[in-house]
Amino acid sequence: MAGVTLTRSPQTGTTTSGRVTARGRSRRSEGLTKILFVLPAAVAMIALFGYPVVKNLLMSLQDYGLRTFFTGVAPWVGFKNYSTVVHDNLFSQAIANTAVFTVASIAFQFAIGLSLALFFRRRFPLGGLLRSLLLLPWLLPLIVSSATWRSILEQDSGILNRTLQGLHVINDPVPWLNSPSVALIAVIGVNIWIGIPFNVTLLYSGLSEIPDELYEAGQLDGATGWRAFWYITWPNLRSVASVVLMLGVVYTIKVLDIILGLTGGGPANATQTLATQSYQKSFVEFRFGQGAALSNILIAISFLFAIFYLRSTRRAVDE
Repeated sequence: MAGVTLTRSPQTGTTTSGRVTARGRSRRSEGLTKILFVLPAAVAMIALFGYPVVKNLLMSLQDYGLRTFFTGVAPWVGFKNYSTVVHDNLFSQAIANTAVFTVASIAFQFAIGLSLALFFRRRFPLGGLLRSLLLLPWLLPLIVSSATWRSILEQDSGILNRTLQGLHVINDPVPWLNSPSVALIAVIGVNIWIGIPFNVTLLYSGLSEIPDELYEAGQLDGATGWRAFWYITWPNLRSVASVVLMLGVVYTIKVLDIILGLTGGGPANATQTLATQSYQKSFVEFRFGQGAALSNILIAISFLFAIFYLRSTRRAVDE
C-alpha cells in the first residue's frame, strides 16, 4: 500500500504493522473480557432495580387500579396522581410524621450507638459476649420484633405498664399504641431499639481502625477525656459516621413493617407516614397509580439525601 513502509524483523520475520495489529486485538480482547465480567451484575441491576423503578414511574402516570388487572387498560393521566396525593388532607400530616420519625430515630440511634461503641472499645470480661447479644434486635425479623413489642406495649396486659405501675412510676396504664399523642413516640422508640445494633457495629468498626498511638501522643499534649474524643476520635470517625447517618436516613425514611405491625398507621392517622400512606393507597384502596406516586416521592427524597452525601464526601476528599 502507498505511504506504508513495512519493516521485517530479521529474528522473527514479523512486520511492525503486524505487531500493532496484534496489540490492538489483545486490547479488544481484554476490553471484551472486562465487559463480560461486569455484564451479569449489570443485567441483575437492571432486572432487579431498573425495571421496577421504570415500571413504578409509568404506573404513577396512569390510572392504574384494580380493574386494570381484568381489562389490561390503564389510561394515561399524567401528573394527576401526584396532584391528588399532594392535595390529600393526610399528605401534610404524613410528611410531618415522616420527618419526626426519621430525625428522632436517627438522632437517638446514632447517639446511643456511638456511646455503646465507645463503651465496648474498652476491653473488659464478657465484652465480646455482650456485643454479640446486642446484635439480637438486628437479627430478628422485623414482623417478629413488631409483634413482640406490641404485646409489651399493650395498655392493660403489657409488661411495660405493669412494671411501671409496680414501681409506682405511673398510676394508670399508658395507652402506648392507642393514644394519638403517644403512639408516634412508642413507634419511634421501637425503631430506635431495632436500629441501635446497626450503628454500634459500624461505629465500633470505625473506632477499631483508629491507632492507639494517636491517643498516647494526645495524652502527652493533654488531650484526654472529651478533648481526646473531640480532637482525635471524632475527626478519624467522621467518614464512618457520615456513612452511618446516610444509610440510616435512607433506611428509616421508608420504614413500613414496624409501623404496620404496631399501629397500622393509627390511631387517627397519628403514625401515618409516606411509606404507610403509599401502602394504604396501593394495597388497601387499590389505587396503584397514587401509591406509585407516593413511593416515587419517597425515592426522590432519598435521592436528594444520597446526592448531599456524595457531594459532602467528595468535598471532604478534596480537602
